[in-house]
Amino acid sequence: MPVPSAAPLRDTLLDGSALYFVSYDGLVNNNAFQKHGVLTHAGYQYAVWYNADRRATIGRRAKDGDAWESVALAHKLTVDDSHNVVCAGISPQDGRIHVLMDSHSSGYFYVRSVAGLADGAATWSAEQFGATETTLGGVTLIPEFTYPQFVVTPSGRLQLSYRTGISGNGCAALAEYDGGSWTELGAWSDSAGLYTNPYGSSTARNLYLHGIDYGTDGRLHVFGTWREQDRAVLGRGAAGIGGLTNHDTVYVYSSDEGRTWINASGEQVGRTGGNPQVSVTSAGLVVDPLGPHHALMNQESQAIDAHGLPHALVSYVPERYMGHIADYVGDRVRHARAFHVYQDASMTWHKDEIPVPLNSSQRSQLVFDRHDDAYAVLPFGRIVAASAESGWRDWTVLFDGTATLDAFGEVVVDHTRVAQDGVLSFMYQRKSTGTIPSPLHMIDFQLAG
Repeated sequence: MPVPSAAPLRDTLLDGSALYFVSYDGLVNNNAFQKHGVLTHAGYQYAVWYNADRRATIGRRAKDGDAWESVALAHKLTVDDSHNVVCAGISPQDGRIHVLMDSHSSGYFYVRSVAGLADGAATWSAEQFGATETTLGGVTLIPEFTYPQFVVTPSGRLQLSYRTGISGNGCAALAEYDGGSWTELGAWSDSAGLYTNPYGSSTARNLYLHGIDYGTDGRLHVFGTWREQDRAVLGRGAAGIGGLTNHDTVYVYSSDEGRTWINASGEQVGRTGGNPQVSVTSAGLVVDPLGPHHALMNQESQAIDAHGLPHALVSYVPERYMGHIADYVGDRVRHARAFHVYQDASMTWHKDEIPVPLNSSQRSQLVFDRHDDAYAVLPFGRIVAASAESGWRDWTVLFDGTATLDAFGEVVVDHTRVAQDGVLSFMYQRKSTGTIPSPLHMIDFQLAG
């Protein structure tokens, strides 16, 4: 059995001067929760970002090529908010490219291409993309809209996951495209319910998703963490700067393409667009309990192995380093660690610390190679890996590009390409200062086997 490895293949330039500003300690072009900021389809790799003129941009290359072809769309980013990302999806039924952009608890902007563009049926140019819309092809979603993520169902439909409402008071929801039109399926998580801990209580929250992914058996998996609205749950000592009310890692799955939701014990706990919905009071959701005073990161990462078993990365300040977290960013930079949470074939949950300091407040991402070895891409583009043979306990640094990449922090991984040809690609942006644009790159690694 080969040991995990990541051999550098190429580092290509997407944009020599991409938009740059820092907010929420992140960049609008490199938030790890973008799904998909990068994706591969029919021999081409696609990436989306904002250029120095603030215009949403989509580029493509032959997946093993060096040269990117880019088109700037009409829409310009409206506000300096790093959560107003661009994400893209491809609907396999008609070969359209769908782009959502510029939303954070606000309205959204949507563009889609002509049919067949992703399948090579039309020339690559800006004229192949339609007008910017503020509906989803005529379907009006809630105006308080955030965190779009695209995923393709086993039956070939394109689904859109998003959050309604605002931080601390919102719901997870789905829409679906059938190759002709969009349908709003509705919310599947609930913001209501009473959460109480020794410090206080809260009656509203939102569920932040670590991802939304189909396994090889057609099961749809979601890990997440709750964020409470009422900061009383942090305790008096953490009520000042920077404290976030994230708590617990939860897990649900769906066997009917997101219509109903099941907990890890096999009990139905939610129905999309109906009742009941997944809530903080639902039975059997929590697979890794953690209080809201550990600086737990929201929207980290998840992946499904070849056996259809769910894995997640979570990160927080471990007990050995913490009192109350008053400076969320600073305390995470100093002390946060990433942890691998997963379910084995006997349905038992495990958690192991990845023994590499994050030195960052930001997120990591998780992928598997064809041998089920796990690769975590840490902030600054560092790659660590653990073998399936060890039970994912022999975490080793394979690549440390901290100095050579000069990446700002989070990177955007192409999860689709790893599954197709065992190449790990991620997009990163070089550090800059203020609002000076900086180069945006894609780097590729051949994984073991």
